[in-house]
Amino acid sequence: MKKTKSSNTVLSRLQELKATNKHQLAVLLDPDKVDRTSLYAQVEKVNEGGADVILVGGSLLLHQQTDEIIRDLKKMTDLPVIIFPGSPMQMSEAADALLFLSLISGRNPELLIGHHVRSAPILKKMDIEVISTGYMLVDGGKPTTVSYITQTAPIPHDKAQIALCTAMAGELLGMKTLYLDSGSGAAWPVPSEMISAVSEHSELPLIIGGGISNGETAFQAANAGAQLIVVGTAFENKPSLLKELAAAVHSCDKIHT
Repeated sequence: MKKTKSSNTVLSRLQELKATNKHQLAVLLDPDKVDRTSLYAQVEKVNEGGADVILVGGSLLLHQQTDEIIRDLKKMTDLPVIIFPGSPMQMSEAADALLFLSLISGRNPELLIGHHVRSAPILKKMDIEVISTGYMLVDGGKPTTVSYITQTAPIPHDKAQIALCTAMAGELLGMKTLYLDSGSGAAWPVPSEMISAVSEHSELPLIIGGGISNGETAFQAANAGAQLIVVGTAFENKPSLLKELAAAVHSCDKIHT
């Protein structure tokens, strides 16, 4: 039976988090930065740190090893492994799910629908859960790789209403989840006011990434209404920080019970 036909899908779990005011922490692993020879040590730190999900993906694709890394990951951990694709080439049937990203905050047709046309025939043949995701780039205080690659202007940091209207459009277009991202290595994270505005007026699960550098920023994102908080650069720079981030995210469950 295909993963997409299971009642216990990645999307259903995200929807349950939204319905029950629960929160989880995801670690983003970039295929271009992961050394397969040291992958076990990294996964061990992820497991010990209390993360709930692993995302795999990056804005560039210097090495064709996404599939190999995901297959290795599935042997090393029981955590869900989700593809966060930076290009149509970042696919693997070994993953639990793929976020089918449409950059709804930008006006680049390639990232709204172009890449999707090329990857759709391949994905339709794969035994993988595909989750249509409204991807929104938010100003993180400095230029990031994703803003350069996408050639789109991010939503201004202080314009929560623009983010809200964009999220509403994504929901009406049939997106199944929303992802607000200030980019890898952002100077500051997506503001709490923006997260709250989107979360309160949307039924869709909300993923937040970029600029999550400590327990306080992780807590603020979760407390504002995000279901899945994504950390990448902070884990790369200091893996021991993961326990603090996980504890901060999970502490919101008690507050919202």
